[in-house]
Amino acid sequence: MTNTQLPEKKLLTGIPASPGIIIGKAHLVDRSRVKILYQYLINEDQINREVERFKKALCITESQLLQIKNRMPERMKDHSFILDSHIMIIHDSMLKDATVEKIRKEKINSEWALKKSFEEIKLLFDEVDDYYIRSRLTDVENVTERILRNLSGNNDTSLSQINGRVIIVAHDLSPADTTELNITRVMGFITDAGGRTSHTAIMAQALEIPAVVGLEQATKQIREGDLLIVDGNSGQVIFSPDEDDIIAYQEKQLRHEQYKSFIARTSHLPAVTLDGQRVYVMANIEFLEEVAAAKDYGADGIGLYRTEFLYLRSKGIPSEDDLFEDYREVAEIIAPMPVTIRTFDLGGDKFMAGLKTAREMNPALGLRAIRFCLKETKIFKSQLRAILRASTLGNVRLMFPMISGVQEVLDAKAILHEVMAEMEKEGIPFDHQIKTGIMIEVPSAVAMAEALAEQVDFFSVGTNDLIQYSLAIDRANELVAGMYQPFHPAILRMIRQVVSAAKGAGIEVSLCGEMAGDPLCTAALLALGINQLSMNARVIPLIKKIARTISSEDARDDLEKVMTLKTATEVRKHLLRTMSELLPELGEEGILDLSGGAR
Repeated sequence: MTNTQLPEKKLLTGIPASPGIIIGKAHLVDRSRVKILYQYLINEDQINREVERFKKALCITESQLLQIKNRMPERMKDHSFILDSHIMIIHDSMLKDATVEKIRKEKINSEWALKKSFEEIKLLFDEVDDYYIRSRLTDVENVTERILRNLSGNNDTSLSQINGRVIIVAHDLSPADTTELNITRVMGFITDAGGRTSHTAIMAQALEIPAVVGLEQATKQIREGDLLIVDGNSGQVIFSPDEDDIIAYQEKQLRHEQYKSFIARTSHLPAVTLDGQRVYVMANIEFLEEVAAAKDYGADGIGLYRTEFLYLRSKGIPSEDDLFEDYREVAEIIAPMPVTIRTFDLGGDKFMAGLKTAREMNPALGLRAIRFCLKETKIFKSQLRAILRASTLGNVRLMFPMISGVQEVLDAKAILHEVMAEMEKEGIPFDHQIKTGIMIEVPSAVAMAEALAEQVDFFSVGTNDLIQYSLAIDRANELVAGMYQPFHPAILRMIRQVVSAAKGAGIEVSLCGEMAGDPLCTAALLALGINQLSMNARVIPLIKKIARTISSEDARDDLEKVMTLKTATEVRKHLLRTMSELLPELGEEGILDLSGGAR
Protein backbone atom coordinates (compact mmCIF):
# COMPACT_ATOMS: atom_id res chain seq x y z
CA MET A 1 0.00 0.00 0.00
CA THR A 2 1.51 3.37 -1.07
CA ASN A 3 1.25 6.55 0.94
CA THR A 4 -0.09 9.61 -0.89
CA GLN A 5 2.13 12.52 0.03
CA LEU A 6 0.18 15.62 1.01
CA PRO A 7 1.25 18.94 -0.53
CA GLU A 8 3.68 20.86 1.64
CA LYS A 9 2.21 23.71 3.67
CA LYS A 10 3.55 27.13 2.67
CA LEU A 11 3.15 30.64 4.01
CA LEU A 12 3.14 33.80 1.92
CA THR A 13 3.08 37.32 3.37
CA GLY A 14 1.73 40.28 1.46
CA ILE A 15 -0.07 43.56 2.12
CA PRO A 16 -3.43 43.44 3.94
CA ALA A 17 -5.83 45.28 1.62
CA SER A 18 -9.24 44.41 3.09
CA PRO A 19 -9.82 42.81 6.53
CA GLY A 20 -11.33 39.46 7.36
CA ILE A 21 -10.37 35.77 7.37
CA ILE A 22 -11.52 33.19 4.80
CA ILE A 23 -10.82 29.51 4.17
CA GLY A 24 -11.55 28.09 0.72
CA LYS A 25 -10.27 26.73 -2.57
CA ALA A 26 -8.13 28.67 -5.02
CA HIS A 27 -9.38 29.67 -8.44
CA LEU A 28 -6.60 30.99 -10.68
CA VAL A 29 -7.55 33.81 -13.03
CA ASP A 30 -5.23 34.83 -15.86
CA ARG A 31 -4.94 38.59 -15.83
CA SER A 32 -1.37 38.63 -17.09
CA ARG A 33 -0.22 41.37 -19.40
CA VAL A 34 -1.03 41.19 -23.07
CA LYS A 35 2.00 40.11 -25.07
CA ILE A 36 2.46 42.18 -28.21
CA LEU A 37 3.36 39.52 -30.73
CA TYR A 38 3.63 41.86 -33.68
CA GLN A 39 5.52 45.14 -33.79
CA TYR A 40 5.63 46.30 -37.37
CA LEU A 41 5.89 49.32 -39.63
CA ILE A 42 2.97 50.36 -41.80
CA ASN A 43 2.73 52.09 -45.17
CA GLU A 44 1.52 55.63 -45.70
CA ASP A 45 -1.82 54.41 -47.07
CA GLN A 46 -2.35 52.21 -43.97
CA ILE A 47 -2.02 55.03 -41.42
CA ASN A 48 -5.65 56.19 -41.38
CA ARG A 49 -6.90 52.61 -41.15
CA GLU A 50 -4.57 51.92 -38.19
CA VAL A 51 -5.68 55.10 -36.42
CA GLU A 52 -9.32 54.08 -36.88
CA ARG A 53 -8.55 50.60 -35.52
CA PHE A 54 -7.06 52.20 -32.42
CA LYS A 55 -10.00 54.60 -31.98
CA LYS A 56 -12.44 51.70 -32.36
CA ALA A 57 -10.62 49.86 -29.55
CA LEU A 58 -10.98 52.99 -27.38
CA CYS A 59 -14.73 53.09 -28.06
CA ILE A 60 -15.10 49.39 -27.20
CA THR A 61 -13.11 49.88 -23.99
CA GLU A 62 -15.23 52.85 -22.93
CA SER A 63 -18.43 50.93 -23.70
CA GLN A 64 -17.23 47.98 -21.59
CA LEU A 65 -16.42 50.21 -18.62
CA LEU A 66 -19.78 52.01 -18.86
CA GLN A 67 -21.60 48.67 -18.90
CA ILE A 68 -19.64 47.48 -15.86
CA LYS A 69 -20.38 50.77 -14.08
CA ASN A 70 -24.11 50.44 -14.81
CA ARG A 71 -24.09 46.90 -13.37
CA MET A 72 -22.33 47.90 -10.16
CA PRO A 73 -24.00 46.58 -6.99
CA GLU A 74 -25.79 49.22 -4.92
CA ARG A 75 -23.23 49.00 -2.11
CA MET A 76 -20.50 50.06 -4.56
CA LYS A 77 -22.28 53.01 -6.19
CA ASP A 78 -20.28 55.44 -4.03
CA HIS A 79 -17.13 54.15 -5.76
CA SER A 80 -18.31 54.55 -9.35
CA PHE A 81 -15.93 57.51 -9.64
CA ILE A 82 -13.09 54.99 -9.93
CA LEU A 83 -14.49 53.71 -13.23
CA ASP A 84 -15.17 57.31 -14.26
CA SER A 85 -11.47 58.01 -13.76
CA HIS A 86 -10.61 55.02 -15.98
CA ILE A 87 -12.88 56.40 -18.70
CA MET A 88 -11.10 59.75 -18.38
CA ILE A 89 -7.76 57.99 -18.86
CA ILE A 90 -9.02 56.61 -22.21
CA HIS A 91 -9.42 60.17 -23.45
CA ASP A 92 -6.31 61.63 -21.83
CA SER A 93 -4.05 63.29 -24.38
CA MET A 94 -0.94 61.58 -23.01
CA LEU A 95 -2.48 58.22 -23.90
CA LYS A 96 -4.90 58.85 -26.78
CA ASP A 97 -3.35 61.74 -28.72
CA ALA A 98 0.22 60.58 -28.11
CA THR A 99 -0.59 57.12 -29.50
CA VAL A 100 -2.28 58.52 -32.61
CA GLU A 101 0.72 60.80 -33.15
CA LYS A 102 3.11 57.86 -32.94
CA ILE A 103 1.06 55.87 -35.44
CA ARG A 104 1.17 58.79 -37.89
CA LYS A 105 4.75 59.97 -37.37
CA GLU A 106 6.55 56.68 -36.73
CA LYS A 107 4.29 54.59 -39.00
CA ILE A 108 3.92 51.78 -36.48
CA ASN A 109 0.98 49.54 -35.54
CA SER A 110 -1.48 50.56 -32.78
CA GLU A 111 -0.33 48.03 -30.18
CA TRP A 112 3.28 49.13 -30.48
CA ALA A 113 2.36 52.83 -30.40
CA LEU A 114 0.13 52.40 -27.33
CA LYS A 115 2.82 50.47 -25.49
CA LYS A 116 5.34 53.25 -26.18
CA SER A 117 2.89 55.90 -24.92
CA PHE A 118 2.37 53.97 -21.70
CA GLU A 119 6.14 53.64 -21.15
CA GLU A 120 6.50 57.43 -21.46
CA ILE A 121 3.73 57.95 -18.89
CA LYS A 122 5.41 55.42 -16.60
CA LEU A 123 8.66 57.42 -16.70
CA LEU A 124 6.76 60.49 -15.48
CA PHE A 125 5.16 58.56 -12.62
CA ASP A 126 8.51 57.06 -11.62
CA GLU A 127 9.73 60.57 -10.79
CA VAL A 128 6.89 61.20 -8.34
CA ASP A 129 7.84 60.96 -4.67
CA ASP A 130 4.30 60.72 -3.30
CA TYR A 131 3.38 57.05 -2.81
CA TYR A 132 -0.34 57.59 -3.36
CA ILE A 133 0.17 59.41 -6.66
CA ARG A 134 2.68 56.81 -7.85
CA SER A 135 0.21 54.05 -7.12
CA ARG A 136 -2.26 55.63 -9.56
CA LEU A 137 -0.04 54.39 -12.41
CA THR A 138 -1.79 51.05 -11.88
CA ASP A 139 -5.01 52.65 -13.15
CA VAL A 140 -3.30 53.80 -16.35
CA GLU A 141 -1.84 50.32 -16.77
CA ASN A 142 -5.26 48.68 -16.23
CA VAL A 143 -6.81 50.84 -18.96
CA THR A 144 -3.88 50.26 -21.33
CA GLU A 145 -4.15 46.49 -20.89
CA ARG A 146 -7.89 46.55 -21.59
CA ILE A 147 -7.32 48.57 -24.78
CA LEU A 148 -4.59 46.15 -25.88
CA ARG A 149 -6.91 43.19 -25.30
CA ASN A 150 -9.55 44.85 -27.44
CA LEU A 151 -6.99 45.58 -30.16
CA SER A 152 -5.91 41.94 -30.17
CA GLY A 153 -9.44 40.56 -29.88
CA ASN A 154 -8.38 38.78 -26.67
CA ASN A 155 -11.29 39.46 -24.31
CA ASP A 156 -11.16 37.88 -20.86
CA THR A 157 -13.97 35.88 -19.36
CA SER A 158 -16.00 38.03 -16.98
CA LEU A 159 -15.38 37.23 -13.32
CA SER A 160 -19.15 37.39 -12.82
CA GLN A 161 -19.34 33.98 -14.53
CA ILE A 162 -17.34 32.16 -11.86
CA ASN A 163 -19.21 29.24 -10.30
CA GLY A 164 -18.70 27.84 -6.81
CA ARG A 165 -17.36 29.40 -3.62
CA VAL A 166 -13.73 30.24 -4.38
CA ILE A 167 -10.85 32.54 -3.56
CA ILE A 168 -9.55 34.36 -6.64
CA VAL A 169 -5.78 34.14 -7.23
CA ALA A 170 -4.46 36.53 -9.91
CA HIS A 171 -1.38 38.49 -10.82
CA ASP A 172 -3.51 41.62 -10.55
CA LEU A 173 -7.15 42.64 -10.74
CA SER A 174 -8.40 45.93 -12.14
CA PRO A 175 -11.16 47.86 -10.34
CA ALA A 176 -13.44 46.82 -13.23
CA ASP A 177 -12.61 43.16 -12.50
CA THR A 178 -13.33 43.66 -8.81
CA THR A 179 -16.65 45.33 -9.57
CA GLU A 180 -17.76 42.21 -11.46
CA LEU A 181 -17.06 39.84 -8.56
CA ASN A 182 -20.16 38.02 -7.39
CA ILE A 183 -19.70 37.96 -3.62
CA THR A 184 -22.16 35.09 -3.25
CA ARG A 185 -19.51 33.00 -5.06
CA VAL A 186 -16.21 34.83 -4.57
CA MET A 187 -15.11 34.78 -0.94
CA GLY A 188 -12.13 37.08 -1.44
CA PHE A 189 -8.98 37.44 -3.52
CA ILE A 190 -5.21 37.55 -3.43
CA THR A 191 -2.87 39.09 -6.01
CA ASP A 192 0.83 39.26 -6.81
CA ALA A 193 0.68 43.01 -7.42
CA GLY A 194 -1.04 45.96 -5.76
CA GLY A 195 -0.85 48.08 -2.63
CA ARG A 196 -2.99 49.36 0.26
CA THR A 197 -4.09 52.49 -1.60
CA SER A 198 -4.85 50.88 -4.96
CA HIS A 199 -8.35 51.30 -6.31
CA THR A 200 -8.66 47.50 -6.34
CA ALA A 201 -8.10 47.52 -2.57
CA ILE A 202 -10.73 50.26 -2.18
CA MET A 203 -13.20 48.13 -4.17
CA ALA A 204 -12.49 45.08 -1.98
CA GLN A 205 -13.17 47.15 1.13
CA ALA A 206 -16.44 48.40 -0.39
CA LEU A 207 -17.49 44.80 -1.07
CA GLU A 208 -16.36 43.89 2.47
CA ILE A 209 -14.46 40.82 1.25
CA PRO A 210 -10.98 39.87 2.56
CA ALA A 211 -8.07 40.61 0.23
CA VAL A 212 -4.28 40.38 0.37
CA VAL A 213 -2.18 42.04 -2.35
CA GLY A 214 1.51 42.41 -3.17
CA LEU A 215 2.26 38.69 -2.68
CA GLU A 216 4.62 38.69 -5.72
CA GLN A 217 4.76 34.89 -6.27
CA ALA A 218 1.25 33.65 -5.44
CA THR A 219 0.24 32.75 -9.01
CA LYS A 220 3.48 30.81 -9.50
CA GLN A 221 3.18 28.75 -6.33
CA ILE A 222 -0.56 28.19 -5.85
CA ARG A 223 -2.42 25.67 -8.02
CA GLU A 224 -6.07 25.51 -9.04
CA GLY A 225 -8.10 23.95 -6.24
CA ASP A 226 -5.45 24.38 -3.53
CA LEU A 227 -6.94 24.95 -0.08
CA LEU A 228 -6.12 28.46 1.15
CA ILE A 229 -6.37 30.42 4.36
CA VAL A 230 -6.40 34.15 3.65
CA ASP A 231 -5.90 36.53 6.59
CA GLY A 232 -6.78 40.03 5.39
CA ASN A 233 -5.90 41.43 8.82
CA SER A 234 -2.22 40.41 8.82
CA GLY A 235 -1.59 39.92 5.09
CA GLN A 236 -0.74 36.23 5.51
CA VAL A 237 -1.81 33.47 3.12
CA ILE A 238 -1.38 29.78 3.96
CA PHE A 239 -1.82 27.25 1.19
CA SER A 240 -2.15 23.51 1.82
CA PRO A 241 -2.76 24.19 5.56
CA ASP A 242 -2.84 21.30 8.02
CA GLU A 243 -5.82 20.45 10.22
CA ASP A 244 -4.49 22.42 13.17
CA ASP A 245 -4.19 25.55 11.01
CA ILE A 246 -7.75 25.19 9.77
CA ILE A 247 -9.16 24.80 13.28
CA ALA A 248 -7.09 27.68 14.62
CA TYR A 249 -8.15 30.04 11.83
CA GLN A 250 -11.81 29.03 12.05
CA GLU A 251 -11.71 30.06 15.70
CA LYS A 252 -9.83 33.24 14.81
CA GLN A 253 -12.38 33.98 12.07
CA LEU A 254 -15.23 33.72 14.56
CA ARG A 255 -13.44 35.89 17.13
CA HIS A 256 -12.67 38.50 14.48
CA GLU A 257 -16.31 38.78 13.41
CA GLN A 258 -17.48 39.00 17.02
CA TYR A 259 -14.87 41.63 17.86
CA LYS A 260 -15.65 43.66 14.74
CA SER A 261 -19.35 43.66 15.64
CA PHE A 262 -18.52 44.65 19.20
CA ILE A 263 -16.43 47.72 18.35
CA ALA A 264 -18.81 48.72 15.54
CA ARG A 265 -21.65 48.98 18.06
CA THR A 266 -19.77 51.69 19.94
CA SER A 267 -18.14 53.50 16.98
CA HIS A 268 -20.53 56.48 17.14
CA LEU A 269 -19.93 57.09 20.83
CA PRO A 270 -17.37 59.75 21.78
CA ALA A 271 -13.87 58.50 22.59
CA VAL A 272 -13.16 59.46 26.20
CA THR A 273 -10.24 58.06 28.18
CA LEU A 274 -10.74 56.40 31.57
CA ASP A 275 -9.75 59.65 33.30
CA GLY A 276 -12.06 61.84 31.20
CA GLN A 277 -9.89 63.17 28.34
CA ARG A 278 -11.87 63.60 25.09
CA VAL A 279 -10.12 62.28 21.98
CA TYR A 280 -11.33 63.44 18.57
CA VAL A 281 -10.91 60.67 16.00
CA MET A 282 -11.34 61.95 12.45
CA ALA A 283 -11.00 60.64 8.90
CA ASN A 284 -8.54 61.28 6.09
CA ILE A 285 -10.24 61.34 2.69
CA GLU A 286 -9.16 61.62 -0.94
CA PHE A 287 -12.58 61.91 -2.58
CA LEU A 288 -15.98 63.41 -1.86
CA GLU A 289 -17.45 59.92 -2.13
CA GLU A 290 -15.61 58.81 1.04
CA VAL A 291 -17.43 61.23 3.35
CA ALA A 292 -20.46 58.97 3.83
CA ALA A 293 -18.23 56.05 4.86
CA ALA A 294 -16.37 58.31 7.31
CA LYS A 295 -19.68 59.15 9.02
CA ASP A 296 -20.69 55.48 9.06
CA TYR A 297 -17.47 54.58 10.88
CA GLY A 298 -18.10 57.24 13.54
CA ALA A 299 -15.67 59.96 12.45
CA ASP A 300 -15.66 63.14 14.52
CA GLY A 301 -15.04 65.09 11.33
CA ILE A 302 -12.66 65.16 8.36
CA GLY A 303 -9.19 65.87 9.70
CA LEU A 304 -7.52 65.89 6.29
CA TYR A 305 -9.10 66.32 2.87
CA ARG A 306 -6.35 65.77 0.30
CA THR A 307 -7.50 67.71 -2.74
CA GLU A 308 -4.97 66.53 -5.34
CA PHE A 309 -7.24 63.96 -6.95
CA LEU A 310 -9.59 66.66 -8.24
CA TYR A 311 -6.69 67.98 -10.30
CA LEU A 312 -5.32 64.61 -11.33
CA ARG A 313 -8.59 63.21 -12.65
CA SER A 314 -9.50 66.37 -14.54
CA LYS A 315 -8.69 66.73 -18.23
CA GLY A 316 -7.39 70.19 -17.42
CA ILE A 317 -7.11 72.43 -14.40
CA PRO A 318 -10.50 72.27 -12.64
CA SER A 319 -12.51 75.48 -12.49
CA GLU A 320 -13.30 77.39 -9.32
CA ASP A 321 -16.94 76.31 -9.63
CA ASP A 322 -16.00 72.62 -9.96
CA LEU A 323 -13.85 72.87 -6.85
CA PHE A 324 -16.53 74.79 -4.94
CA GLU A 325 -19.22 72.19 -5.70
CA ASP A 326 -16.96 69.44 -4.35
CA TYR A 327 -15.97 71.33 -1.20
CA ARG A 328 -19.57 72.46 -0.62
CA GLU A 329 -20.84 68.88 -0.63
CA VAL A 330 -18.14 67.69 1.76
CA ALA A 331 -18.82 70.58 4.16
CA GLU A 332 -22.59 70.08 4.08
CA ILE A 333 -22.49 66.30 4.50
CA ILE A 334 -20.10 66.32 7.46
CA ALA A 335 -21.58 69.44 9.17
CA PRO A 336 -21.66 70.45 11.97
CA MET A 337 -18.43 68.49 12.37
CA PRO A 338 -15.30 70.10 10.90
CA VAL A 339 -13.57 69.45 7.60
CA THR A 340 -9.95 70.51 7.16
CA ILE A 341 -9.25 71.14 3.47
CA ARG A 342 -5.57 70.98 2.58
CA THR A 343 -4.57 73.05 -0.43
CA PHE A 344 -3.25 70.86 -3.20
CA ASP A 345 0.13 69.18 -2.90
CA LEU A 346 1.12 69.16 -6.55
CA GLY A 347 4.17 70.27 -8.48
CA GLY A 348 6.28 69.79 -11.58
CA ASP A 349 6.67 66.13 -10.71
CA LYS A 350 2.95 65.39 -10.73
CA PHE A 351 0.90 64.03 -13.59
CA MET A 352 -1.64 66.82 -14.18
CA ALA A 353 -3.12 67.60 -17.56
CA GLY A 354 -3.28 71.19 -18.74
CA LEU A 355 -0.13 72.41 -17.03
CA LYS A 356 3.39 72.40 -18.43
CA THR A 357 6.21 72.42 -15.88
CA ALA A 358 9.91 71.82 -16.09
CA ARG A 359 11.23 68.36 -15.29
CA GLU A 360 13.21 68.22 -12.06
CA MET A 361 16.17 66.11 -11.01
CA ASN A 362 14.70 65.58 -7.53
CA PRO A 363 11.00 66.49 -7.54
CA ALA A 364 10.51 65.39 -3.91
CA LEU A 365 12.67 68.35 -2.89
CA GLY A 366 11.56 70.60 -5.73
CA LEU A 367 8.69 72.84 -6.74
CA ARG A 368 5.78 71.15 -4.99
CA ALA A 369 2.96 71.85 -2.52
CA ILE A 370 3.04 75.38 -1.05
CA ARG A 371 6.11 76.27 -3.14
CA PHE A 372 4.21 75.49 -6.31
CA CYS A 373 1.15 77.42 -5.06
CA LEU A 374 3.23 80.53 -4.32
CA LYS A 375 4.60 80.39 -7.86
CA GLU A 376 1.37 79.53 -9.68
CA THR A 377 -0.76 82.08 -7.83
CA LYS A 378 -3.63 82.04 -10.34
CA ILE A 379 -4.29 78.33 -9.71
CA PHE A 380 -3.76 78.81 -5.97
CA LYS A 381 -6.22 81.73 -5.77
CA SER A 382 -8.87 79.73 -7.63
CA GLN A 383 -8.69 77.00 -5.00
CA LEU A 384 -8.68 79.47 -2.12
CA ARG A 385 -11.79 81.17 -3.51
CA ALA A 386 -13.55 77.80 -3.78
CA ILE A 387 -12.65 76.89 -0.18
CA LEU A 388 -13.76 80.29 1.13
CA ARG A 389 -17.08 80.08 -0.75
CA ALA A 390 -17.70 76.68 0.87
CA SER A 391 -16.76 78.01 4.33
CA THR A 392 -20.22 79.54 4.88
CA LEU A 393 -21.90 76.17 4.31
CA GLY A 394 -20.22 74.15 7.03
CA ASN A 395 -17.40 74.00 9.57
CA VAL A 396 -14.49 74.49 7.13
CA ARG A 397 -10.82 74.87 8.06
CA LEU A 398 -7.97 75.69 5.65
CA MET A 399 -4.51 74.11 5.77
CA PHE A 400 -1.28 74.71 3.85
CA PRO A 401 1.02 71.71 3.18
CA MET A 402 4.80 71.27 3.38
CA ILE A 403 5.59 74.52 5.17
CA SER A 404 9.32 74.81 5.81
CA GLY A 405 9.52 78.25 7.41
CA VAL A 406 7.74 81.43 8.50
CA GLN A 407 8.14 83.30 5.21
CA GLU A 408 6.07 80.71 3.33
CA VAL A 409 3.25 81.14 5.84
CA LEU A 410 3.41 84.94 5.54
CA ASP A 411 3.35 84.73 1.74
CA ALA A 412 0.47 82.22 1.70
CA LYS A 413 -1.57 84.31 4.16
CA ALA A 414 -0.92 87.44 2.08
CA ILE A 415 -2.43 85.74 -0.98
CA LEU A 416 -5.32 84.47 1.15
CA HIS A 417 -6.02 88.01 2.36
CA GLU A 418 -5.87 89.29 -1.24
CA VAL A 419 -8.51 86.73 -2.20
CA MET A 420 -10.65 87.67 0.81
CA ALA A 421 -10.48 91.36 -0.15
CA GLU A 422 -11.47 90.58 -3.75
CA MET A 423 -14.41 88.44 -2.63
CA GLU A 424 -15.58 91.07 -0.15
CA LYS A 425 -15.49 93.67 -2.92
CA GLU A 426 -17.50 91.33 -5.16
CA GLY A 427 -20.05 90.71 -2.43
CA ILE A 428 -19.31 86.96 -2.21
CA PRO A 429 -19.94 85.65 1.32
CA PHE A 430 -17.29 83.69 3.22
CA ASP A 431 -16.27 82.94 6.80
CA HIS A 432 -14.05 85.88 7.79
CA GLN A 433 -12.89 83.92 10.85
CA ILE A 434 -11.97 80.73 8.99
CA LYS A 435 -9.29 78.85 10.91
CA THR A 436 -6.00 78.55 9.04
CA GLY A 437 -3.33 75.97 9.81
CA ILE A 438 -0.23 74.30 8.44
CA MET A 439 1.12 70.80 8.12
CA ILE A 440 4.30 70.06 10.03
CA GLU A 441 6.03 67.52 7.80
CA VAL A 442 9.62 68.68 7.29
CA PRO A 443 12.35 68.96 9.97
CA SER A 444 12.79 72.73 9.54
CA ALA A 445 9.14 73.25 10.48
CA VAL A 446 9.74 71.31 13.70
CA ALA A 447 12.76 73.46 14.50
CA MET A 448 10.74 76.63 13.81
CA ALA A 449 7.53 75.41 15.47
CA GLU A 450 7.42 78.18 18.11
CA ALA A 451 7.69 80.93 15.49
CA LEU A 452 5.23 79.19 13.17
CA ALA A 453 2.70 78.78 15.99
CA GLU A 454 2.44 82.58 16.23
CA GLN A 455 1.16 82.75 12.64
CA VAL A 456 -1.59 80.10 12.51
CA ASP A 457 -4.63 78.71 14.32
CA PHE A 458 -3.58 75.07 14.33
CA PHE A 459 -0.88 72.53 13.47
CA SER A 460 -1.35 69.15 11.86
CA VAL A 461 1.64 66.82 12.12
CA GLY A 462 1.92 64.92 8.82
CA THR A 463 3.86 61.89 9.99
CA ASN A 464 4.20 60.13 6.63
CA ASP A 465 6.40 62.85 5.13
CA LEU A 466 7.97 63.86 8.44
CA ILE A 467 9.35 60.34 8.87
CA GLN A 468 10.59 60.22 5.28
CA TYR A 469 12.34 63.59 5.37
CA SER A 470 13.71 63.19 8.90
CA LEU A 471 15.13 59.70 8.38
CA ALA A 472 16.03 60.25 4.69
CA ILE A 473 13.94 57.21 3.75
CA ASP A 474 11.87 56.77 0.58
CA ARG A 475 9.22 54.33 1.82
CA ALA A 476 8.26 53.51 -1.78
CA ASN A 477 11.82 52.27 -2.41
CA GLU A 478 11.87 48.58 -1.56
CA LEU A 479 15.63 48.72 -0.89
CA VAL A 480 15.21 51.01 2.15
CA ALA A 481 11.48 50.75 2.96
CA GLY A 482 12.29 48.57 5.98
CA MET A 483 14.11 51.53 7.52
CA TYR A 484 10.90 53.62 7.50
CA GLN A 485 10.33 53.62 11.28
CA PRO A 486 7.42 55.43 12.92
CA PHE A 487 8.80 54.32 16.30
CA HIS A 488 12.17 56.00 15.81
CA PRO A 489 12.94 57.97 19.01
CA ALA A 490 13.77 61.04 16.89
CA ILE A 491 10.21 61.11 15.52
CA LEU A 492 8.70 60.93 19.02
CA ARG A 493 10.97 63.78 20.15
CA MET A 494 9.92 65.88 17.15
CA ILE A 495 6.23 65.34 17.87
CA ARG A 496 6.79 66.34 21.51
CA GLN A 497 8.58 69.51 20.38
CA VAL A 498 5.73 70.47 18.04
CA VAL A 499 3.07 69.85 20.72
CA SER A 500 5.02 71.95 23.21
CA ALA A 501 5.22 74.86 20.74
CA ALA A 502 1.50 74.61 19.92
CA LYS A 503 0.46 74.55 23.56
CA GLY A 504 2.77 77.47 24.36
CA ALA A 505 0.97 79.53 21.72
CA GLY A 506 -2.48 78.26 22.72
CA ILE A 507 -3.27 76.67 19.34
CA GLU A 508 -4.65 73.23 18.47
CA VAL A 509 -2.45 70.38 17.26
CA SER A 510 -3.58 67.21 15.52
CA LEU A 511 -1.78 64.31 13.88
CA CYS A 512 -2.53 62.54 10.62
CA GLY A 513 -0.75 59.84 8.64
CA GLU A 514 -0.32 56.15 9.32
CA MET A 515 0.83 56.69 12.92
CA ALA A 516 -2.59 58.13 13.78
CA GLY A 517 -4.32 54.87 12.88
CA ASP A 518 -1.67 52.60 14.35
CA PRO A 519 -3.07 50.86 17.47
CA LEU A 520 0.43 50.65 18.96
CA CYS A 521 0.82 54.43 18.82
CA THR A 522 -2.48 55.57 20.36
CA ALA A 523 -1.40 55.68 24.01
CA ALA A 524 1.96 57.29 23.23
CA LEU A 525 0.35 59.99 21.05
CA LEU A 526 -2.20 60.84 23.74
CA ALA A 527 0.61 61.00 26.30
CA LEU A 528 2.52 63.37 24.01
CA GLY A 529 -0.47 65.72 24.12
CA ILE A 530 -2.20 64.85 20.84
CA ASN A 531 -5.96 64.55 21.33
CA GLN A 532 -6.96 64.92 17.67
CA LEU A 533 -6.11 62.04 15.35
CA SER A 534 -6.99 61.70 11.67
CA MET A 535 -6.78 58.38 9.82
CA ASN A 536 -8.27 55.94 7.33
CA ALA A 537 -11.96 55.80 8.20
CA ARG A 538 -12.03 52.02 8.64
CA VAL A 539 -9.65 52.21 11.61
CA ILE A 540 -11.74 54.76 13.52
CA PRO A 541 -13.87 52.28 15.56
CA LEU A 542 -10.73 50.45 16.72
CA ILE A 543 -8.81 53.60 17.72
CA LYS A 544 -11.88 54.89 19.57
CA LYS A 545 -12.10 51.58 21.42
CA ILE A 546 -8.43 51.78 22.42
CA ALA A 547 -8.78 55.41 23.57
CA ARG A 548 -11.67 54.43 25.89
CA THR A 549 -9.47 51.78 27.50
CA ILE A 550 -6.55 54.11 28.25
CA SER A 551 -5.88 56.33 31.21
CA SER A 552 -4.07 59.40 29.87
CA GLU A 553 -2.26 59.76 33.21
CA ASP A 554 -0.97 56.17 33.00
CA ALA A 555 0.00 56.78 29.37
CA ARG A 556 2.05 59.83 30.40
CA ASP A 557 3.81 57.80 33.07
CA ASP A 558 4.64 55.13 30.48
CA LEU A 559 5.86 57.78 28.03
CA GLU A 560 8.65 58.70 30.45
CA LYS A 561 9.98 55.16 29.99
CA VAL A 562 9.48 55.26 26.21
CA MET A 563 11.47 58.50 25.86
CA THR A 564 14.53 56.90 27.50
CA LEU A 565 14.70 54.18 24.81
CA LYS A 566 17.34 54.55 22.12
CA THR A 567 16.14 52.52 19.12
CA ALA A 568 12.94 52.04 17.12
CA THR A 569 13.04 48.30 17.90
CA GLU A 570 13.12 48.97 21.64
CA VAL A 571 10.24 51.43 21.39
CA ARG A 572 8.12 49.05 19.33
CA LYS A 573 8.73 46.12 21.68
CA HIS A 574 7.85 48.23 24.69
CA LEU A 575 4.62 49.56 23.14
CA LEU A 576 3.65 46.10 21.90
CA ARG A 577 4.11 44.64 25.39
CA THR A 578 2.17 47.48 27.03
CA MET A 579 -0.76 47.32 24.58
CA SER A 580 -0.90 43.51 24.69
CA GLU A 581 -1.26 43.68 28.47
CA LEU A 582 -3.86 46.44 28.26
CA LEU A 583 -5.92 44.89 25.44
CA PRO A 584 -4.91 41.21 25.07
CA GLU A 585 -7.63 40.62 22.47
CA LEU A 586 -5.79 42.91 20.03
CA GLY A 587 -2.73 40.68 20.18
CA GLU A 588 -4.83 37.55 19.76
CA GLU A 589 -6.49 38.95 16.65
CA GLY A 590 -3.17 40.02 15.13
CA ILE A 591 -4.42 43.62 15.07
CA LEU A 592 -1.24 44.93 16.68
CA ASP A 593 0.74 43.55 13.71
CA LEU A 594 -1.09 45.65 11.11
CA SER A 595 0.94 48.85 11.26
CA GLY A 596 3.80 49.55 8.90
CA GLY A 597 6.07 50.13 11.86
CA ALA A 598 5.03 46.99 13.66
CA ARG A 599 6.65 44.55 11.28
